[in-house]
Amino acid sequence: MARVRMADVAAQVGVSTKTVSNVINGTGWVGDTVRAQVLAAIDELGYRPNLAARQLRGGSSGFLGLCVPNLREPYFAEFASEFVDAAQARGLTVLVTQSKGVRSVESAMLEGEDLPALDGLVLSALALTPDDIAARRSTVPLVLIGEQGESLASETVAHVGPDNAAAAEAATRFLLADGRRRIAAIGLQHSAFDGTARVRSEGYRRALAAAGIPLDPALLVEVDRYNRAEGSSAVEGLIAAGIEFDGVFCFNDTLAFGALHTLGMHGISVPGQVRVVGYDNIEESKYTIPPLTTVDPGVASASPLILDLLAGPASRRRGHITVPFALIER
Repeated sequence: MARVRMADVAAQVGVSTKTVSNVINGTGWVGDTVRAQVLAAIDELGYRPNLAARQLRGGSSGFLGLCVPNLREPYFAEFASEFVDAAQARGLTVLVTQSKGVRSVESAMLEGEDLPALDGLVLSALALTPDDIAARRSTVPLVLIGEQGESLASETVAHVGPDNAAAAEAATRFLLADGRRRIAAIGLQHSAFDGTARVRSEGYRRALAAAGIPLDPALLVEVDRYNRAEGSSAVEGLIAAGIEFDGVFCFNDTLAFGALHTLGMHGISVPGQVRVVGYDNIEESKYTIPPLTTVDPGVASASPLILDLLAGPASRRRGHITVPFALIER
């Protein structure tokens, strides 16, 4: 069977090959209706861009790299899925891997070691330092994500994400507005990888201070990892210690799932006696009992913005670039 060409897609829709190219590469301006028609024709005809030819013509491989700490964590899995979908809509292929926060793995990704030619790299780093970023030799466009990555942003490297402290403050204010005054914060950490805990704790503290509520150290719960088991153990510890609490702000949704489980096991009604708020708005949060109120960190808007940054001039890839967050009440 003859290979489907870009010209075949153009003929099917009745547009120029340049228009098809613009849709595939995310360049130029194409109206929504025509874009949808081109994408439908690509799908119907089974057109696949010739990546080797593309690289020869314009020095572009059509490949992007995405490295996150752990694909077993639902937030990163859902972010990867969203980002891959957005990239595929532009005719790009994403190579996805995980670092587990291992410095050597993150360093290798940063320099593109043992990887095919990439048009861009998206990295959620845990172990790297600003010095590592400054010493980077690779010229592949780089965008950082994740709370730890925000501290690595500079005048030459961009970080994309929400204002985490403001989002955590909004989550805590929601509990305060619901009449909760003894709000536990689950997710504190004191380690080299405490970026998430640091900024979300800051927002929690700001909300309490604004409401005139003294910070109670007994309500600050440390965890080793952000998973269900740790969230469950955190609430179990509060109950066993006889610490009164009527609200819980968990620093991610999987901690919240564990918290909800233990509250249920102890017959504590949610949200009657204790209200729980999470962070990340992963899909499972819709289906807990009761459904979980959570912070949506703006993943849907982050993906196209990151792709634009990778494809655009280097002058745009600098500093922290904020995407909007939203509190999803359930």
